[in-house]
Amino acid sequence: MYKFFINHNQINENKAKIIGEDVNHIANVLRLKKEEKIIICDKDENISYVAKIKEINREYIKCEIIEQILENIESNVNIDLYQGLPKIDKMEYIIQKATELGVRDIYPVITKRCIVKLDEKLKTKKIERWQKIAEVAAKQSKRDYIPKIENAINLENICQNIEKYDIILLAYEDEANNTLKHELKILAENKTQKIKIGIIIGPEGGLDIEEVNKLKEAGAKIITLGKRILRTETASLVILSDIIYEFEL
Repeated sequence: MYKFFINHNQINENKAKIIGEDVNHIANVLRLKKEEKIIICDKDENISYVAKIKEINREYIKCEIIEQILENIESNVNIDLYQGLPKIDKMEYIIQKATELGVRDIYPVITKRCIVKLDEKLKTKKIERWQKIAEVAAKQSKRDYIPKIENAINLENICQNIEKYDIILLAYEDEANNTLKHELKILAENKTQKIKIGIIIGPEGGLDIEEVNKLKEAGAKIITLGKRILRTETASLVILSDIIYEFEL
């Protein structure tokens, strides 16, 4: 079944109303008909339902809610990604795949070695496009939550956020000893409630040693991802996959 996100105010008891661009997608792209079933998700409450289409017109689609989906799709660990801003096509790929893997929210990060500079006039449109990519990926993977793409931040902002996590991990190519496996093992042994993890990944050129030291002093754990140097778009997904393996599988 296809999944669609709607606001809480579009649900009234056992009825739901779909508006906006999803109307055209349902009626003219997917060509769904009355009595066909879809999944709708209350994106304010992160609750999904099976619903049956009852009325289709150009302005809206009305549905009858049949049942709530009780299966928990979301991860039992909250993971935020602090991604050093790469080239735009790579950023879009990272957002799409990180969403599929269960990331909570994504922060584009401006660092010394960033090749890409966000134009102030176009920044809002770029964030909106990235948010749309996250929404489409969340629908495709049938998640109950759409990751929020935050405004671009700097290292000082990350340092201020570190305390809100159980651990914040920084992948750095010159770290040789401290592994992701080691840090996750310690975390799993000492934490029983829902875990909050932050991940920091540098851009194409990596992080400057001064930036690494600053984050380390603020409390970030510097880790190696192995003997091979990974691209920025690979490193993000490797860490996310390893965390899922450790805490979900």
